[in-house]
Amino acid sequence: MMRLAAVAVMSMLVSWQDPPAPKVQPARPKDAGASAQNAPIQNETNARWRDSVERGLEWLVRNQNADGSFGRGRISSNAGIVSLCALALMADGSLPGRGRHGAAVERALGYVLEHVTESGLVTSEGTNGPMYGHGFAALFLGEIYGMSPDDGRVRDALARAIRLIENSQNDEGGWRYNPVPDDADVSVTICQVMALRSARDAGIRIPKSVIDGAVRYVRECQNPDGGFRYMRSTGTSAWPRTAAGVATLFYAGVYDDDSIPRGLAYLRRTALPDGSGPAVQAYYFYGHYYATQAMYLAGGDWWKEWWPRIRSELIQHQDADGAWTDPQWGQALGTSMGLIIMQMPNRYLPIFQK
Repeated sequence: MMRLAAVAVMSMLVSWQDPPAPKVQPARPKDAGASAQNAPIQNETNARWRDSVERGLEWLVRNQNADGSFGRGRISSNAGIVSLCALALMADGSLPGRGRHGAAVERALGYVLEHVTESGLVTSEGTNGPMYGHGFAALFLGEIYGMSPDDGRVRDALARAIRLIENSQNDEGGWRYNPVPDDADVSVTICQVMALRSARDAGIRIPKSVIDGAVRYVRECQNPDGGFRYMRSTGTSAWPRTAAGVATLFYAGVYDDDSIPRGLAYLRRTALPDGSGPAVQAYYFYGHYYATQAMYLAGGDWWKEWWPRIRSELIQHQDADGAWTDPQWGQALGTSMGLIIMQMPNRYLPIFQK
């Protein structure tokens, strides 16, 4: 496969002073913090993995609609889902008009660009809580622009989408469902931070204060057990939001901070894939989408322990037609997130560079 040109590794987005060490340090696998970017593990891929990925990609291409969207029903028109599906195809090495799935990526890009509003919000008619989809779409535009910087349409759409993200950050430092600075939660915040990181890596200026605010907000959502709650106010930890919290810190440029190994250790205790859990549980694909990214960015034994397990579990849960089905949002979302997870060893998407 043709390997895409790598984007230059950017300097850290923020600086953060380490807090005083806690009395009890969690177990931390060796080489943590090294990232798996340049350190593949032994037998990282195999024939079963390749077959699974190929069947998933075939399902996506087969189920793309004429207008560039994917799947059936109301979710097929969601610009965020379209963007995730396109990112899954890009993870195989394609760009708009280039690579074996280049035509499908180009159609998806056209669909997303048609749904960039004058305000910069990327949304589809009837979408509730549009900042989720906006974050995924802005990430997609950032990845496209980073590898095709001469496309003026993408540059303009990305710049407007990023300005909207900056302007809708609330005083706590996070984001919520709608593009107004009223409230915040961890799950929407990670979507915006990934988009900001991708845009910055592609050359779009991002104010340091925006990233600093996001880091402050996410750190204030961590519980003493290492897990993250949904919002800054008191709440319980859960593994999907913990995966989002740890990933947010990594994408904000925080790599060496006690909050990260504590969050990773919580994920290991509560969500380490073992093949026995049903894929139909709520937030399965969402949670593993971020958890696998967090383990990849942590590298070392974190990645070595996690990757073979999630690879095996996703193969086990793949539908006979090649798709993965999310219990709430259907096959387009489940398949796109499943494929992005499964193709991380390809190392093609610039966002996964540390």
